[in-house]
Amino acid sequence: MTSHPSLSDRVSRELLPAVATPGQYIGREINQLVRDGDWPAADVRVVVAFPDTYTIGMSHLGCQILYWLCNHTPGVCAERVYCPWIDAERRMRDRGIPLFTWDTRQPAAQADIFAVSLQYEMGFTNLLTLLDLADIPLRAADRDDRHPLVIAGGPQADNPEPVADFLDLVVIGDGEESMSAILALYKELKSAGVRRRDMIPIMAERFPWVYAPSLYDVTYNDDGTIRSCRPTSDRLPATIHRCQTPDFENAPFPLRPLLPYVEVVHDRIGIEIMRGCPQRCRFCHAGYTKRPVGVRSVERIMRMLEEMYRATGHHEIGLLSLSTADYPHLRELADRVNARFGPRGVNISMPSLRIDKMLQNIPWMANQVRKSGLTIAAEAARTEMREAIRKKVTDNNLFDAMREIYAGGWRRVKVYFMVGFPGESEDDVAGIWDLSLRMSEARRDIGKGPADITASVSFLVPKPYTPFQWAAQPRIEYFQNARRLLARLSKGGDSRAARQLAKHVRVKTHDPARSILEAVFARGDRRLSAAIERAWRLGARFDGWDETFDFSIWTRALAETGIDADWYAHRERGYDEVLPWDHIHGGPDRDYLEHQYDDVYVKLNRPAPAAGTIPLPLAV
Repeated sequence: MTSHPSLSDRVSRELLPAVATPGQYIGREINQLVRDGDWPAADVRVVVAFPDTYTIGMSHLGCQILYWLCNHTPGVCAERVYCPWIDAERRMRDRGIPLFTWDTRQPAAQADIFAVSLQYEMGFTNLLTLLDLADIPLRAADRDDRHPLVIAGGPQADNPEPVADFLDLVVIGDGEESMSAILALYKELKSAGVRRRDMIPIMAERFPWVYAPSLYDVTYNDDGTIRSCRPTSDRLPATIHRCQTPDFENAPFPLRPLLPYVEVVHDRIGIEIMRGCPQRCRFCHAGYTKRPVGVRSVERIMRMLEEMYRATGHHEIGLLSLSTADYPHLRELADRVNARFGPRGVNISMPSLRIDKMLQNIPWMANQVRKSGLTIAAEAARTEMREAIRKKVTDNNLFDAMREIYAGGWRRVKVYFMVGFPGESEDDVAGIWDLSLRMSEARRDIGKGPADITASVSFLVPKPYTPFQWAAQPRIEYFQNARRLLARLSKGGDSRAARQLAKHVRVKTHDPARSILEAVFARGDRRLSAAIERAWRLGARFDGWDETFDFSIWTRALAETGIDADWYAHRERGYDEVLPWDHIHGGPDRDYLEHQYDDVYVKLNRPAPAAGTIPLPLAV
């Protein structure tokens, strides 16, 4: 037996000719690890599922790591699944084609483990699409021993409560150690004839980082807040703890990465040089949960890069981390990468650098990083607000760095800002435009014309395990008014000179409606599962994509399921409130986070809001 013959043939004849970009569904990529016959012969069969398109999923390093790890584990075969685009889903439903694996086109429902990576709140409906196309019941309570274990991990699994009804198990923390342990235990239990339903409590009892939502009861107070979340058995832990990789230096990593057949978001060699971030910006979920920081040695990175280059031939290397500039050996690494790969025409790329680290890195960046554009994260326009959110950037740092950037040859810069911080004023919002203009003009200081600045403005989504987990997100009117204010300022006013300068600055803002939903689900509880399922049945798909996101569907779904979005997104929480993720220890102690949140208002010299407060709309 090789690939599933009838299914594979049907995919080729009935699906591929009828969809856009069929190359994203064909599988069989260079460096694919699974061969025909591996799936049926395996002791444990795993689907590594990513609830977004192939072009996004193939760029996700975490899924490639899990795929590599599973297929280098004796007796295990892992194949990949991505979420079919709208046209492909429609065709599959019309023709009765079930969700298939990309590698050898096996029915996804035949897996032992269906492992899905939850990266983003707006991927929840895609999770349901994957399950339904695979003919796996959406609700965990409706599954039986014929179905795979549905296990979720990833950053959004840190608060899995909004999708609790759809998941059998949740892994909190890093995937390398947890996946290896789950595979070993599953193989042991399967060989002993243990039924699927009995594996769930066994795994939840065995591993301190595994959470089985169905085995925990949630009770509520009369005002809708949570009274408690308790395990149904004394054998289960009251608190779930985060899984951490003990040896990041030698953690499993794909040395022969998959090469896609179509253009993907990050078509490059990507290597994680550091895990975690030594900074703790108060809005950043990853900065508080990815602890302790893990660092790979320069020697190890160089050996890995050489093997990855030989296996791919890529002409770009991404040095990846939450804060690449904080990698302690960055200069040495960059020099060695450039000396080794520069003569081969391979370029270095990296995520945005912090301003305070940029000055010391500009000299080598000028020679080794391509000049197509540079990205920096300012987050807030005023030094006072940056200090309040613990973004260690002063105006002096910023403009010293900008002049060095321009002297190094760049003339296009993208700057990230955020609107909606606690204690924010209209001046903070208007300052985004003012600061962007000044950054453009700073290029004149080296005797050249204004730089082209793109100010990318997102809206605050308060996240679990951060000091802002208690903060009220401003209402949608606040964000809409902020957009209007920035749009009005971008017209440049009445002065011809001001209008000329304004041509060099472009402001782009996120969709406020989507940001509201992100806040609902980021800090939501398991009562939201009904709304997610209803929205999916009403047609919600790919909610992170502008061309498919339909806020009216969500408005209707929330109303029909009795969910008040204001209560979830825009209400200031009190320190005495039980939060939906309090039974999951995924970050710092609560007392520490409370102190950090109080300090925001101390830094701004403004009173903290009372519990239940909702911010007023921004005046325009």
